[in-house]
Amino acid sequence: MNPIKFKTTLINSSNDSGWHFVDVPGRIGKKFEKKDGSRRVVCTINGAESFQCALLPSDGDFVIVVNKTKRDRLKIVAGDKIEVELKVDDSKYGLPMPAELGEVLKQDREGNKLFHSLTPGKQRSLLYLIGKVKDVDRRIHTALICVEHLKENEGKILGEKLHEELKRPLF
Repeated sequence: MNPIKFKTTLINSSNDSGWHFVDVPGRIGKKFEKKDGSRRVVCTINGAESFQCALLPSDGDFVIVVNKTKRDRLKIVAGDKIEVELKVDDSKYGLPMPAELGEVLKQDREGNKLFHSLTPGKQRSLLYLIGKVKDVDRRIHTALICVEHLKENEGKILGEKLHEELKRPLF
């Protein structure tokens, strides 16, 4: 499928939560196949910022969440007209695999099996959690803790417990 370009408006939520969205008309969003429960796309705003995301259903249309970091880099605010390009996200996980996690999974057969038995959404949660860490040593530390967490908790992610474990000192 070829990329789809259109113009729309950056909108914010009506409940003062601070959430901002790209409004995607239903006729466009429905062109993207639903896989594993979601429609995953690569979104490019104003030809400058590309990111992997999901099309979230919203009253017959769809929205894409645009966080503050992206809005600041693009210098856009609610109400701005924006140019959007959407293309199918054909990546394996819907987010990049951090090299550090890939290496841990390559060396830990049980951890690899447990990671790949998670739902795609839970896999993406761990990929995001590890990938957002800037420092390489801390990213390795985070990947190791996440895989150990899966092994100690029968392949489940226990949110509060994992966040406590991630506070452990580095090495």
